[in-house]
Parts: sequence; structure tokens; C-alpha cells
Amino acid sequence: MPVGAEDVAREFYSGLLGMSEIAKPAELANRGGCWFQSGSVQIHLGVEEDFRPAKKAHPALICASYDDLVSHLRAVGVAAYEANDIPGVRRCHVHDPVGNRIELMAPTT
Repeated sequence: MPVGAEDVAREFYSGLLGMSEIAKPAELANRGGCWFQSGSVQIHLGVEEDFRPAKKAHPALICASYDDLVSHLRAVGVAAYEANDIPGVRRCHVHDPVGNRIELMAPTT
């Protein structure tokens, strides 16, 4: 993430995705950025002076309430792009407020 983007990251990852912010280890705290967790999954966002968002590489998150989450994201103006190229897998891509790509997936049955 770019320098100073922690608050918008918190709004997105905690406020919209429902992840909990977790404390960074004391040795890393002064570097900026923030970490989030949901269940056993953690996302660590570090600060880069010459930040460029990840447009291709991305985490894929399996979302227990996929339909509700995607509907909520769209309702608040987050574009969710459906991807129908893997048979039997319901998924979409969104971008966080600093442009990083994230894949959201419905659980498979």
C-alpha cells in the first residue's frame, strides 16, 4: 500500500470484508501498513514508497456468505467482476481502495 493508506485499508478489509485487524509484531510496527485476519487467513499489507498495486497476482478468499458479501460490496459502490472461466466455481474479482486485486470465491459444495 502507499504511505498513509492504512485508514482506507482498515475501512475496506475490516469495515467491508469483515476481517479483524491484528497487531503487527513490535519489531515491524514502525514500518507502517496493517494486518488483517479472518479465521486462519491473514493478509499483511506493507507500505512501499514507490507502490504499484497488484493487478494480476492476488489472494483468493473463500467467503462463507459469498452472495451476501458481493451484494453488500456492490451496494456500497465496490465493483465486483464475475469470473465464469472455471466450471463449477463461483467467483469474482474486486479491488481494494489502493488498487490491489482480490478474488472472492463461494464455497464449493
